[in-house]
Amino acid sequence: MGLPWGGLLLFAAFFLGSCLGSSPHSLRYFVTGVSDPGREVPRFFSVGYVDDQQFVSYDPNARRRFPTVPWMTEVDKDDPQYWERNSQAVRNAEQVFRVGLVTLRKYYNQSGGLHTWQWMYGCELRKDGSKGGHMQFAYDGRDYISLDKETLTWTAADVPAQNTKRKWEAEPAIAQGDKAYLEETCIEWLERYLGYGNKTLLRREPPEVKVAHKADDDNMETLICRVGGFYPKEIDISWTKDGKNWMQDTFHGLVSPNSDGTYYTWWSIKIDPKDRERYKCRVEHDGLEKPLDLAWEEPVSASNLGLIITCVVGVVLLVAVIVGTAVYIKKRRDGYKAASTSDQGSNSSGKGSADAIQRA
Repeated sequence: MGLPWGGLLLFAAFFLGSCLGSSPHSLRYFVTGVSDPGREVPRFFSVGYVDDQQFVSYDPNARRRFPTVPWMTEVDKDDPQYWERNSQAVRNAEQVFRVGLVTLRKYYNQSGGLHTWQWMYGCELRKDGSKGGHMQFAYDGRDYISLDKETLTWTAADVPAQNTKRKWEAEPAIAQGDKAYLEETCIEWLERYLGYGNKTLLRREPPEVKVAHKADDDNMETLICRVGGFYPKEIDISWTKDGKNWMQDTFHGLVSPNSDGTYYTWWSIKIDPKDRERYKCRVEHDGLEKPLDLAWEEPVSASNLGLIITCVVGVVLLVAVIVGTAVYIKKRRDGYKAASTSDQGSNSSGKGSADAIQRA
């Protein structure tokens, strides 16, 4: 009996998450063949990811590769034969996988049932500018064989895989071609894809951080640092005590996706309430100009909030009274001066009026 379908997806998701978290930019492909497909399980499927975003897939019925993100339509302008060429490559892989599954069942002395043959490969551009790549195969969700690029040899995970190791190492061109692809062609295409999808893949969304508080039954308490809305996925979160990293009694969740393409996670720490002010949640992310250190702050109670609002309103009214009084006094003074000036100049006003009549 092979790996159940749910287990297969879980394996692929776990593998994808562990790979993507290791570098700022990566190009990954996942290819799977199934020996005994059902109504909801295709015989063969292939998907590609740039960083954490699926950008291509394969339709086993139409036998064509197609884009899954809008920015991949740009490739047609630079390479009109891209989709046909890649569709043909995947069709070739589909045929190889059908034959491979028959061979693997013989290696493991299996007569039938559901079995899976997976191929996972890709490359990455690291933060320090270095490049990496890997290629490995799995059978029924377990490691089968992987490429050692440095020695151009294959590492077998069990006895049946030794058969494949001997066969592939008898043809050195296989490992040489795979190494060239991972270190050159794959990197070139990764850079092109990053160019096509730069608005999505190269964006920076800073995290929103909140520290919550929960009292425990053992006279201790838990501080929870909730971090969300950030992109890219890579993020460093830790608790500090008196400014130093503190790992004791800390727990954390997985970095998980939101529906808008950003991510969220949480880190908690169990502490003595007397030392609460000594702990801070530290967050480092490409979207932040500098690390963020945040402590728990006691929320304002309803009574305190009412008192604060009353004080603010009182201050505003007091300022309004002071300003109004000042304006009133100023107007009184200006009116007094105007009246005095009018009385002193009344003797000359008649002469001015007569002159105006004569000019008219």
